[in-house]
This record gives sequence, structure tokens and C-alpha cells, in this order.
Amino acid sequence: MNDLLERLRGGLVVSCQAYGDEPMNDAATMTKVAQAVVAGGAVAVRAQGISHLESMREVLDVPLIGLWKDGKDGVFITPTLEHALAVARTGAEVVALDGTTRPRPDGLTFAETVRGLTAQHDVLVMADVSTYEEGLLAAEAGADLVGTTLSGYTGYTEKGDGPDLDLVARLSAALDVPVVAEGRVHRPADAAAAVAAGAHCVVVGTGITHPTSITTWFADAVAAAVTDRTVN
Repeated sequence: MNDLLERLRGGLVVSCQAYGDEPMNDAATMTKVAQAVVAGGAVAVRAQGISHLESMREVLDVPLIGLWKDGKDGVFITPTLEHALAVARTGAEVVALDGTTRPRPDGLTFAETVRGLTAQHDVLVMADVSTYEEGLLAAEAGADLVGTTLSGYTGYTEKGDGPDLDLVARLSAALDVPVVAEGRVHRPADAAAAVAAGAHCVVVGTGITHPTSITTWFADAVAAAVTDRTVN
């Protein structure tokens, strides 16, 4: 597993996810997206959903960071031990869990979930956290990687325009385990800044693999420019 961490070091991980009734939300389509980002230089793929992970595992030769989103509020990123075990059974080398201090649906703590998972599967655990304190606690509880994924997405954190580089820097300075920069990394400059802040690797999702969001950014910019031209 140390070799796996070395494969991630200084690399770009691409999150290939679609949601709900979006046209791209099927295993075959997202697997093609995953193959495309690997061809472009991604050192690993982060993906969610059992069927998607199983499909990707059949064709990808890079590590998979797997998760299972279930629900919309509170803890919904691989929220229970059973979810985590199911993700591990797909062949994902890393299982991503909500690493916040919020209560989990099955009543287990994060540490209990990590112990239950690693007792049955030889996988690494990535903790998705939202604060510095949660990052420290997650590492202490056995997380192999700590990601800033949820900064700005919990009720007690503030959402900025870009990645939480301050959190990346603070956690990187404090932890012995690798810190993964994730969340609102929308431009190449954001990814470079995250590495400069100390990130072991960087995860980019929406800015590469979610065309609906990317199209909205451009459409809004064009609409604003048209409005400015009309006013002036």
C-alpha cells in the first residue's frame, strides 16, 4: 500500500461522477470518461456507486478511490460500514468515507468503521473532512489519507470560491499521513496552488468531468457579458 501512496504522490486524481437522472449517469458512460482522463494523465480515478466502480475496475490499470453516496443530508459519503465493505468488494484500492465528526447512520464512529473495514479488506481509507480538527481526529482514528473534500459542504464551514488552501496547508504541516486537496479545484492554477500548499495529490472533479456545470459557467459568463454590453 505504500507503493500505492507513492503512485499518487504529486499526481492528479480525477473524480468521475454523475448524479440522479443526468444523461451521463450510467456505468458504461462514466467508465469511458474514466478511461479518457487516464489517457490524459490522471494517476487515479475517484468514483461512486457499486456498478460504476465494478465497471471501471475491469478496464482501468490505475488505482480507484471508491465511495458510495447514499442520501443527501448529513453523512452520505459511504455512510455506514456496510457501504464501505461493499465498495471494497469492487476492487477499489482506497475507500473514501465521510471523516467528519457528525453522527453516522449505523451509529458507529469513524474509527469503528475504519477498524471494521480494514479487518476484512486490505484497503486504504481516505477520510473526507471539512475542518482542521476533523482531519487530526481522522488521522488518529486510522485514516491513511485525509482529504479536504467537505470543506464548505458542512453546516459549520464556509464555502469559498476555490479550494480551501489554508486547510490543505495546515493539515499538511500537522499530519504524517498524506493530505489530498479536493473541493472546488476548477482551474489548473488551483491544482498547482494546492500542491504548493503541501498536498500529496489533487482531486479534480466538476472542472473536468461534469459538463453540465462547466457549460453553466460559460453560459453565465456569456450572458453577463451580453448584459454589460447592452447596458453600456
